[in-house]
Amino acid sequence: MAEIANQQPLALHVPEPKARPGAAPDWSGVILPKAGAQPRPDEVCAASETWPLCTDLIRVLDEAGHAQGPWNPRLDAETLRSMLRNMALTRAFDERMFRGQRQGKTSFYMKCTGEEATSVAPAMALAADDMVFPSYRQQGILITRGYPLTEMINQIYSNKADKLKGRQLPIMYSARDYGFFTISGNLATQLPQAVGWAMASAISADTRIAAAWVGEGSTAEGDFHSAMTFATVYNAPVVLNVVNNQWAISSFSGFAGGERQTFAARAIGHGIAGLRVDGNDPLAVYAATRWAANRARSNAGPTLIEHFTYRAEGHSTSDDPSQYRSAQERSSWPLGDPIARLKDHLIALGEWDEERQAAMDLDLAEQVKTATRAAEANGVLGHGLHHPFHTMFEDVFETLPWHLQEQSEQAMRERRIKWPDWRPEDGDDMP
Repeated sequence: MAEIANQQPLALHVPEPKARPGAAPDWSGVILPKAGAQPRPDEVCAASETWPLCTDLIRVLDEAGHAQGPWNPRLDAETLRSMLRNMALTRAFDERMFRGQRQGKTSFYMKCTGEEATSVAPAMALAADDMVFPSYRQQGILITRGYPLTEMINQIYSNKADKLKGRQLPIMYSARDYGFFTISGNLATQLPQAVGWAMASAISADTRIAAAWVGEGSTAEGDFHSAMTFATVYNAPVVLNVVNNQWAISSFSGFAGGERQTFAARAIGHGIAGLRVDGNDPLAVYAATRWAANRARSNAGPTLIEHFTYRAEGHSTSDDPSQYRSAQERSSWPLGDPIARLKDHLIALGEWDEERQAAMDLDLAEQVKTATRAAEANGVLGHGLHHPFHTMFEDVFETLPWHLQEQSEQAMRERRIKWPDWRPEDGDDMP
């Protein structure tokens, strides 16, 4: 055996964020290229032509609010105002539901503050019948597609009008008629599902494509790589979105592999098209999604998009970000706020002003308030207005198996013993 001289002891590298609570935020590693400087390849180009964009950052809006460069989607003013309204409505909805959780009306909620562009803009860029496979922070897709706010709140409250009958955690919606696949709390499972759905669409010669969203932390899951492999092997018509909001609960993106390379660069290893986009620039997000969707529809293959954004709030209502990140991070984030940036763009075009913005915000707050009151009439957490007791045994088997039938009957008997005046049709309204 060869003798090795001057051996150094091995050392394990543990990623560390640049700033902790009490320290000043450090965004020195965020390189912001000039807006409009990124080339826009043809939508059916070889995947390798997109790979320089995996380490760049596609930007359209400059610091003055003007749209620049070849990625400018050149949307008309009415579409821009609709996008602004959808993002503002999503934020107003989040604020109301957050307060509802603090008031004990639901057990759990997750806001998408600062990330609204990563769901609203893609929802507007995709076709209405394209199938979306979201994670738990894409409520903006449902709102953009016109899903009733009251139905969303019924699900959050798990009340008697909840179409999912209380079988999902709050905010894990499912809306088949809106092309919105059931949200799963298991990370990254939606990616292979989306790829499989897209493959089935291609097999059946359909025209619909699929799109899926995960956070950057989920790219460390095996399901992410399985989905990427199937997508590239079978040229699946799918758009895979990685929302890099810098934090996976309390772990910064370095733990998911973002310390040494961008998440978009994972497209290179799998041989598919990849784009890295300013996730707080709604026009850039829209343009990138439209590019990827057109590519998929042209049978040119899948695209991985990294949305470089920032989670302005905690991971959920159970999280306290002051315990692991600087309190000044949100205000110092160099890419700003997506709603403010689109508002400034419309003002620069002469199509908006601060007065109309304020009036719209008030109107949206009232709209959410009205929807909330309608949902609360159907019950809130612990109120007792829930689906009938017997429904807990339904909707899994076409014919209830004998052992579940016995369990159902036993549960009914025990319930009647405890509450003699209770009737099955009363649901959970206890006397």
